Amino acid sequence: MLLGLSKIIDSPGQSVSFSTSVDLSDLRYGVSHPVSEPVLAEGTVRNTAGVLLMEGSVTTTIHGLCDRCAVEFDRKIEFPINVVLVTELSNEDNEDEWVFPLEGDSADLDDIVRTVFVLNLDSKLLCRDDCKGLCFRCGKNLNDGPCGCQKEPDPRFAALRQLLEK
Repeated sequence: MLLGLSKIIDSPGQSVSFSTSVDLSDLRYGVSHPVSEPVLAEGTVRNTAGVLLMEGSVTTTIHGLCDRCAVEFDRKIEFPINVVLVTELSNEDNEDEWVFPLEGDSADLDDIVRTVFVLNLDSKLLCRDDCKGLCFRCGKNLNDGPCGCQKEPDPRFAALRQLLEK
């Protein structure tokens, strides 16, 4: 979807609101497709002293398999949109991922939303931020409580343990 900005390009202090949904179900993340619902984006593009600033948020629900505990999960996420829109890129070799070129006098919202979503998504999909994972000995999900495994002493401290026994 293209967002027309012709009204504000030459009018500092003016703004245009936007609201869109983007289908990112084709997005592959590792072995999964975490987005099956539309990704909603809304916010404002404001001309601040001749610079077009887009601010807003991207929200959706991700569905996945936790990379720590292997449990299927659904989690609502929200990422901020803070990008700069420019009429042309001055140096494409040093391109900033948060700067987007206009197509004529319009911004490509699909491209912006996809980029903001991908760059903000964590490198690991977790069921929750404080996921404890699985016990490496017995395989119990530590989010459900501690397992009964005995902690093994660190073998690097064997010499110190011998000194304590004497």
